[in-house]
Amino acid sequence: MDFKSLLSGSDIRGNAVAHEGNEIELTDEVVYWITKAFAYWLSAKVKSKMTIAVGHDSRISAQRIEAQAIKALKESGCIVLQCGLCSTPSMFMMTRHEKVQAHGAIMITASHHPYYKNGLKFFDSQGGLEKEDIIGILDLAQAKSGLKGRGGKVIKDDYLKYYCEFLIDKIRKATGETYPLKDLKIAVDAGNGAGGFFVDRVLKPLGADTSASQYLEPDGMFPNHAPNPEDPEAMRHISKRVLKSKADLGIIFDTDVDRAACVAPDGQEINRNRLIALVSAILLEEQPGATIVTDSVTSDALTEFIVSRKGNHHRFKRGYKNVINEAKELNSVGVYAPLAIETSGHAAFLENYFLDDGAYLVIRILIKLCQLKKQNKTLLSLIEDLKEPIETYEARLGFKPSCKDWKKSAREIMARLEKVFAKKMGFRLAQSYEGVRVNFLDGWMLIRQSVHDPILPVNIESDRQGGVFFAVKKLYNVLKKHEELDLGVLKSYITEQKLAKKS
Repeated sequence: MDFKSLLSGSDIRGNAVAHEGNEIELTDEVVYWITKAFAYWLSAKVKSKMTIAVGHDSRISAQRIEAQAIKALKESGCIVLQCGLCSTPSMFMMTRHEKVQAHGAIMITASHHPYYKNGLKFFDSQGGLEKEDIIGILDLAQAKSGLKGRGGKVIKDDYLKYYCEFLIDKIRKATGETYPLKDLKIAVDAGNGAGGFFVDRVLKPLGADTSASQYLEPDGMFPNHAPNPEDPEAMRHISKRVLKSKADLGIIFDTDVDRAACVAPDGQEINRNRLIALVSAILLEEQPGATIVTDSVTSDALTEFIVSRKGNHHRFKRGYKNVINEAKELNSVGVYAPLAIETSGHAAFLENYFLDDGAYLVIRILIKLCQLKKQNKTLLSLIEDLKEPIETYEARLGFKPSCKDWKKSAREIMARLEKVFAKKMGFRLAQSYEGVRVNFLDGWMLIRQSVHDPILPVNIESDRQGGVFFAVKKLYNVLKKHEELDLGVLKSYITEQKLAKKS
């Protein structure tokens, strides 16, 4: 197989379980050689006997892949720290914690993707590897390049405790209290992923009542809902739980805990633009004038909110590595950017190695919650002036199987959209680092090419009734000439709206 077919942004992902006629891509041999290639790649930096940590989330293929990764590292002469069930951020911290100091780390995860998928994330002490690094590793794996080391061994221990201690220490120092959460009921939804540890090993030692938490048991089939803060059904689960239990806060993680979202006591979801606004408000109280870096699908109302807090809003390309790298670049040229955050829930702080870490994000929010509680205020009070659009719309336009080169077709469509909307009455092109973003009366629309999949995501917001319908109709009329694109979802929306008007 072509190993580079497993490339997914700066990660490696593929089928790890046979599913509906699709064969396993992450076979034992493939995992073995990719891991050998990572050790070979890392050895050029380390120049000594290497220690590499290995962890995984709750997926049903995790133990099989872990066994092959450990075998490859051991046969490369590495000391392997077998961490077991862990979060992705905790694996990076194995390279930074003074009691561990691994030279590299491997996390076995495919984030929120279905149970039959899995993947590998690689870290060195500087953070997650770049796309170019992964391509190089896949080329090495294709050529079956690896180290022939001796003295490899495996050390199995509870390495997650160091990461949990780090989180606990952060909130205790910030609040000056040993049990800062003692008067708070906090409901956690781990979605049967790896995030259940946050209840017993972080929140309870801080005094929180966690009795309302749910789906903490690791189950790689994800029987209750997709472990994804972007998924509407997942958010409904945690919102319902918060309301029923009368919790002070709801928390939901994705499978490997590098993303998170929250729910207020009234069941209101704090995710996407609201989550970005909340964290921005917290940081801008501490550091006025800071620049907040986000992905491209954030709202114009969010920009107004950040500016009203004496901050600057810098949009960039979708993709957590893109946003993080842009924040790093801004800081390198003298622009203070302490936060890189995606609407998906990936949030990376300058103060925390620009590591996208859902648990650290929650700790930051909990610190503020403790402070506000003493003032008889709520988290929602920080974002009460964030304007909410009257209408929102999201769609994912897929390419038909007959399309032989969807990436080429996507580029051609983007070019045509930009040309057409530059001349179309009622629309104005807006600055965008990806895709085509256009403003119209009381609204905006963004059409872009997906980072990973053969789709064109569409996001529309409007501050008036009928604004989305207006934009969708215009978009459909422009795109209907492209027969390689499946426009069924746009056509259905238009039909539904027309029927609703008649009734």
